[in-house]
Amino acid sequence: MSLPQLDPEFCRRRQRRLLQIMQEDGVGRAIVTRPENVQYLTGFRPHHLMNAMVALDADGTCTLVAPNQEPDQAEVDRCLTYEAQKLCTLRQDQALAAAAKLEGSFGRFSQPGSIAVDFAAHDSLVRNALELKRDKSVTDVEPDLLRLRRKKDPDELAMIRHAIECTEAMYARAREIIEPGVSELRVFNELQAAAVETAGEMLLATGNDYQCASPGGPPRKDAAAKDGDLYILDLGPCYRGYFADNCRTFAVNRKPTDAQQSAWEAIVGVLDVVEKTVKPGVSAKQLFYDAREKLDAWKKGAFFHHLGHGIGLYPHEAPHLNSHWDDGFQEGDVFTAEPGLYSEELQAGIRLEQDYLVTADGVERLTRFALEL
Repeated sequence: MSLPQLDPEFCRRRQRRLLQIMQEDGVGRAIVTRPENVQYLTGFRPHHLMNAMVALDADGTCTLVAPNQEPDQAEVDRCLTYEAQKLCTLRQDQALAAAAKLEGSFGRFSQPGSIAVDFAAHDSLVRNALELKRDKSVTDVEPDLLRLRRKKDPDELAMIRHAIECTEAMYARAREIIEPGVSELRVFNELQAAAVETAGEMLLATGNDYQCASPGGPPRKDAAAKDGDLYILDLGPCYRGYFADNCRTFAVNRKPTDAQQSAWEAIVGVLDVVEKTVKPGVSAKQLFYDAREKLDAWKKGAFFHHLGHGIGLYPHEAPHLNSHWDDGFQEGDVFTAEPGLYSEELQAGIRLEQDYLVTADGVERLTRFALEL
């Protein structure tokens, strides 16, 4: 069975969307360096230890600067390469080398009136490497790309759905092996194996939280689950650059206490509100406040983190279900909702998380596996 990958036609559509913004802003060339943005536009994602760059000119010409050799799949008009390694040793000045290759090619193309660069990650490095002098008109294209990336295309949704399938396999294995005495490292290792088997290849990430009787954290040496504990697993497989993010909580002995069960019911009630409330235009900030009010009814202050966030080419994207942002939901958003409750009587806490696609009139839930403790 073939594995999901980005579709060349949708890559071209994404390039055209950026071109439209460039034309409106009078930008002659956009240069992107962040791996998420390179992949979004071309379908090519460099190895995480290597740099790549893309230049999109106002005439529609898309140029990729790739490490070492031309990739097998990249929807571009021309591809340049630079030496990212010397005798297999990684260079630490790759960004400079890639930028020099791109800068050296500019003379062959029409010169733009202004340049836009995704400066968010490393403003001064990119500006200096590309020799973008202060007398040139240089703007930041990162906010535009982040806005474009919110609306997921069908090929992107296929990547996210496959990442979610990996999570489903991980939780199925967790239900088989979690019991009193199981070590955190065994849980971690077996869940990694389940995800990779389902993905059909090595994954870029598989999530952060593998600790028992704890709100979260990496697996600990010699730590084991105990009778009565709750085991929070917050898993986020990253398949070819696209993230899932799903959390489940397990009663280690499969016999939740009355307090644990009532907390679970309160959290599920918040997820029900999310599914009934969210549609384009709804305030993510207000949804956070509404959820916190409902969870405070169980125990005030027992919910202390965000309600959720967008996912895609980065684990935390817009919309932010968070009091520190004021986002509205948009059609095409893919987001998580992850309400939780934490207290000593719960023996750590419970967090449950679902992934959703915002549709024209509501949401489609993308996670379809069990929530039960």
